[in-house]
Amino acid sequence: MLKQKWVKEYLVFNRKDRIGVFVFIAVVSGCIFLPKLFSKSAEPLALKQDAAVVFAMDTLQKRQVAKKDFARNENENYPYRYERSETKTYTNGELFQFDPNTISLADWERLGLNERTGKTILKYVSKGGKFYKSEDLQKIWGMPEGFYERVKDYVKITSIARNYPAYENKPFAREERKPTVININEADTTAFIALPGIGSKLSARIINFREKLGGFYSIEQIGETWGLPDSTFQKLKPRFQISGENVRRINLNTATKDELKQHPYVRWNLANAIVEYRNQHGMFKNLEDLRNIALVDEATFEKIVHYLSL
Repeated sequence: MLKQKWVKEYLVFNRKDRIGVFVFIAVVSGCIFLPKLFSKSAEPLALKQDAAVVFAMDTLQKRQVAKKDFARNENENYPYRYERSETKTYTNGELFQFDPNTISLADWERLGLNERTGKTILKYVSKGGKFYKSEDLQKIWGMPEGFYERVKDYVKITSIARNYPAYENKPFAREERKPTVININEADTTAFIALPGIGSKLSARIINFREKLGGFYSIEQIGETWGLPDSTFQKLKPRFQISGENVRRINLNTATKDELKQHPYVRWNLANAIVEYRNQHGMFKNLEDLRNIALVDEATFEKIVHYLSL
């Protein structure tokens, strides 16, 4: 009894269950068959393959036609380009020695060449073309097959001078340029920059150092410029010159400490010592009195004496 009840509960469908089953089957069937009904009919595989073959053949044919057109156009632009004729268009004419640069159309026809190719050769020569050796005949467009082999032993070309520029056989003489020499007290930044190894910064430093000194009295002073390599200075030294000792001088008996200390060779300590010596001993009688100051050694005296006066 219980078994029959269990079977009835799971195997017997009521009206609601049956409707649900039918709806489910309809949805599944629609999902499977509707796309096929609305899709375009596919071409057979064989037809697709045939279409691809036809397209490939058409493409190949178009390329071959384009290649022939290009070759024909190229030949029209370069009518003297050599290409052997496919047919024999010459006769076994008379054989005689000839110069292809000078013979006439009648001579070409006497050799057995057809009129058309003979005119092509004459046009080539009239445009400035030259035959320098017998093999050059093969440059002619449309030269008949076998004609060159028949006449090559009878070609006799006279000497032709090629149009090469004439050069005199003279030894090459290099013009020696003398290096530019500049006056170090008159040169501006442009003149210094023109020297090898001197840039804009170094030239500005040289000019600034010259202004602070009051001018150079010796070429060696340029070597004291800050940042100037000694190797560069030694190379350039022959290109420097100085005329006279035209420098700006400081009056030793009237200059103040501030005026003296501005000079690169004096600075503060020596300026103070000079003024103090002057206050204690009176005016300087001569420049040699500077040697009495303890800070003035021989090297210092030789440097500052050029910029001082009484």
